[in-house]
Amino acid sequence: MPKDLFLPHSKPDKFCEVCNTMSTDLYADVILPLPLGDQFTYRVPPEFQASIKVGIRVIVQFGARKFFSALVYRLHTNMPVGSFDIKDIDAVLDQEPIVTQAQLILWEWLVDYYCCTLGEVYKAALPSALKLESQTKISFNPHYDMPVDLSGEEEALLLMLQGHGQANIQDINRFIGKRSAFSTLKILLEKNAILVEEKVEENYRPKTAPFIFLHANVLTESAIAQTLESLKKARKQLTLFEFFLSETLYHAEPKASMEKKELLERSQSGEGILRALIDKNILRTEEIEIGRLDFSHDQEPVIFDLNEAQEVALEQIGQQLRGLKPVLLHGITSSGKTEIYIKLIEEQLAKGNQVLYLVPEIGLTTQLITRMKRAFGDRAGIYHSKFNDAERVEIWFNTLHDKEQSFQLVLGARSAVFLPFRKLGLIIVDEEHENSYKQFDPAPRYHARDVAVVLGQIHHAPVILGTATPSFESYFNAKTGKYALVELTERYKNISLPEMVIADVREATRRKQMKSLLTPELFEQINTALANDEQVILFQNRRGFAPYLQCATCGWIPKCRHCDVSLTYHKHRGAMICHYCGHTESLSGKCGECHSEEIRTRGFGTEKIEEELSLLFPEAKVARMDLDTTRAKKGYERLIYQFENKQIDILVGTQMVTKGLDFDNVSVVGILNADQLLNYPDFRSYERSFQLITQVSGRAGRKNKQGRVVVQTTQPKHPVLHEVVANNFTQLFNRQMAERKLFKYPPYFRLVKIVIKHKNQERLNLAASQLATLLRKNFGFNILGPEYPVISRIQNWFQKEIWVKLERDSKLGQSKKQIMGAVSQIKSMPNHGNLIIHADVDPM
Repeated sequence: MPKDLFLPHSKPDKFCEVCNTMSTDLYADVILPLPLGDQFTYRVPPEFQASIKVGIRVIVQFGARKFFSALVYRLHTNMPVGSFDIKDIDAVLDQEPIVTQAQLILWEWLVDYYCCTLGEVYKAALPSALKLESQTKISFNPHYDMPVDLSGEEEALLLMLQGHGQANIQDINRFIGKRSAFSTLKILLEKNAILVEEKVEENYRPKTAPFIFLHANVLTESAIAQTLESLKKARKQLTLFEFFLSETLYHAEPKASMEKKELLERSQSGEGILRALIDKNILRTEEIEIGRLDFSHDQEPVIFDLNEAQEVALEQIGQQLRGLKPVLLHGITSSGKTEIYIKLIEEQLAKGNQVLYLVPEIGLTTQLITRMKRAFGDRAGIYHSKFNDAERVEIWFNTLHDKEQSFQLVLGARSAVFLPFRKLGLIIVDEEHENSYKQFDPAPRYHARDVAVVLGQIHHAPVILGTATPSFESYFNAKTGKYALVELTERYKNISLPEMVIADVREATRRKQMKSLLTPELFEQINTALANDEQVILFQNRRGFAPYLQCATCGWIPKCRHCDVSLTYHKHRGAMICHYCGHTESLSGKCGECHSEEIRTRGFGTEKIEEELSLLFPEAKVARMDLDTTRAKKGYERLIYQFENKQIDILVGTQMVTKGLDFDNVSVVGILNADQLLNYPDFRSYERSFQLITQVSGRAGRKNKQGRVVVQTTQPKHPVLHEVVANNFTQLFNRQMAERKLFKYPPYFRLVKIVIKHKNQERLNLAASQLATLLRKNFGFNILGPEYPVISRIQNWFQKEIWVKLERDSKLGQSKKQIMGAVSQIKSMPNHGNLIIHADVDPM
């Protein structure tokens, strides 16, 4: 980092080393939200010199007509060398820095490690409302009530947006006749009067639930007495009304309302009885926001006593954290890791520190976050990409400023590592093995777990990585002393691990014992569970009805016209859909080659499983949890609610069913096609298979019941399956480490994947070959490729990959500079203008 990054901006005349003259000019190097390798220098006009600081946003013109909100990165008095005119900063947006020194240090590390630019990090790190640009789309917030104290310009702008629906900032500049409207837009953003770019408001709504209140006619003691008298001939209504009064107005801790679901369950009354009281204007119902994360109103925090194993683990973690070495908490499923986290969080909050709690996908960890909100209440905030701009900006400033109502605990997905923490005391990375922590596109292609470790070093905050199935990299770091290792080998309250059965699909098929897609073992277990009024979860990691269709006459398979992949058949939509670009074709019923009508489905997805189960178990309520069924508003929450309340008997799903779910009544879990996991062409396939099967198996057998897990496969003797059954992670780890060391794969070597794309296949082949030749000059036989990936064309872009293996003890920084130098050399060659090349460090 430059020593003068945080140069004090004193104002005496300074000697300009470049032009050897006395200079009073102040210059700012700024970061633009663009994938540019350098910062750009602007002159700070005299009127801004007293207020400008590193870390604040300024408005600058870039190019002929475009304006951006840039971030001040460095202040200095060195006049730039060159024949170009230096532009002035147009406006200063902030009074105080919105990006801290610690954040800029982290950004620089990201640039160096992940081969990206500061502009790309800036664009990824800040909420979109904090980085406006000329082409940013602005729309009127329909929930905003216009007050009378708006300025004429503000009111005119809002009326224009109401009439036009949406406009970019360039159009707004023309409308109000100003060079830049950023200052006005900033004020309207602060008032929550406008929405920015992604119309997230349409995809996010606060979660609500119906609550029951006394009607306005029944608010006095005399009115209540008259109502009780009038209900004497309607005994069931009277009983329900008396119960409601006992739980609200006449409770030891009186409250105004009661959730409808809780009222009906606890009073053992029916919907019709409640409806009668509402129709008589005795009670009324109102939808109340309970938060997207579904934690009940008026519910006291659940206090858990740690068992002996948890107490030992907590003590060991405390000892290790004092040395600021990251701790890997390896605890089997249901071992009670969350209870340990809560104790550690309580310690930090009592000291006035902040805690960052990372989860892989915040939308799929509803139950976990509910527990955290119950435990820590308003001190816990959620940072979620699906929240609207105003909410994300609010959390940003809430985290930055030390105010009474500021969040101390922030729960978030991977982007939460970019928040401006002021006093970070602890970082928890839950389910650290999850691929969701890796950002794939666009840059920076970072891994939030690894960024969290560096963030902890910057803030001198301890880091805990928790999981039941560690990533091999993290476990290797623990075994070699880079991380500390704490293990939990007992389930909480001595709950038994599920009984696991490997079911041979090939043998069952040969004996003609298959029940549609189910082996006899799984069919019998589902029958038993349903007979005992228990629930079942079935896992298949492919959505849709069938992975592809095929002509039985000539073998033709319909493919996407934009991607090199077959179309997936979705029966409920009557269409074939590409899962890579979204291209959709209607089902004609005829072969595209020979026009035969003998079209067959091949394979099975969650949609087909749902249909088959409804035929096999007609009395059971079957539901499906995948991207198709959870895409709608509240789709995921609705399924969770229905399953929790036993309105669903069998839940079929993709990886969604493996994450963050804890249901007391689930006794059977079925994995319908383990081969699909084991045979994926990737050096991590065995590691991921073990993780996924173990995680989904952990959904079975909570509380006082031992669960049963049936794994269907055509490879019943596969060593990974037997290691899962024996819960022998160490054996799998040791076996795979020997292979990876032999073939130079992580964690013994680091990988950099270089992806080359072009719409012309011949030009792609030429560029990829030229790049591989350049790289081999520096890395020799540690270059793999260029080769086409499994999907060689996506959205009409052909692509190839080159993999570079780097020794762990090599000079990584120098190696990456050599890689990016070769990339720059290729891109500068003639006829490579439309070539796209990016590097992915530590690819997943």
